[in-house]
Amino acid sequence: MADIADRASDAAPRAVPRRAVRLPESWFAWALIAPAMIFIGVIVAWPLVETFRLSLTDANLGGESYVGLENYRDLWESSRFAETVGRTFFWMVLSVSLKLILGLAGATLLNAAVPGRALFRILVMPPWVIPIAIGMIGWLWLYNGHFGLLSGVAQQIGLLDGPFEFLAYRNSAFYSAIVADVWVGTPMVTLFFLAAMQGVPKDLYEAAWVDGAGRWYRFRRITIPQIMPVIVSMALLSAIWTFNSFEIIWILTEGGPRGATTTLIIDTYKVAIANFKFGEGAARAVVIVILLALFSLIYLFFLNKVNRHYGSGKE
Repeated sequence: MADIADRASDAAPRAVPRRAVRLPESWFAWALIAPAMIFIGVIVAWPLVETFRLSLTDANLGGESYVGLENYRDLWESSRFAETVGRTFFWMVLSVSLKLILGLAGATLLNAAVPGRALFRILVMPPWVIPIAIGMIGWLWLYNGHFGLLSGVAQQIGLLDGPFEFLAYRNSAFYSAIVADVWVGTPMVTLFFLAAMQGVPKDLYEAAWVDGAGRWYRFRRITIPQIMPVIVSMALLSAIWTFNSFEIIWILTEGGPRGATTTLIIDTYKVAIANFKFGEGAARAVVIVILLALFSLIYLFFLNKVNRHYGSGKE
């Protein structure tokens, strides 16, 4: 009987262990980046596509109809729009240049071994930390001609014979807005440069000091070359933020007086939101994207050259 049972068990089919199904590694990689791709598609890509579609229409509160490239043709033939583009780039270049110069000077001072430098590093933060709206309201008070601090001090020391409204005249309003923008953006630039300076090896300064190099020589031949990639990168980021600056100008002047402070962002807002011309405003927004993309590509080209130059040890 035992032999018969053994033969029966041998004849019975045995269960085959299942093998685990392994997906290709590429599928796993795509699964990891899928959330980021979906986020970019929903937040970035779709609004860009929709903006471009609107730019081909005359969309307004009454509806929309396809007009093709008419909005872009109107912009190309508009001398006022060309003037706005030039004003925007002048605003960006002047403001960013001042931020870089003041930020480099401030970082150099904060990096020096002076008593109380930790306190000074904290005090440089408020313009960047304070909400822009609150900061610009403070600047509105400063620029007021009748009870503003700047006008009052200028009258006290004899620079002005009477009240002067800084935001009431074209030139003074433009440069006053730049001063406010520089006040907001300089602390961030300063902190970035300070962090870069602290990463420069101390051995380089010590060797230069032993060789008799002065402060200016060490700053020019060691500090600047070592932090140059950070300077170029910070200039690009600051340029993009300054180009898209809206709150500062809108709170101070709303683009006035007589369009003196109207940049592309302000012009787009006035056309699309204030006048409900969504198609024309979308065309302006597309132009802004194209200009910033071209500017960024050119800047990245120079950034790569700077990185290769200083990365190879050349001077």
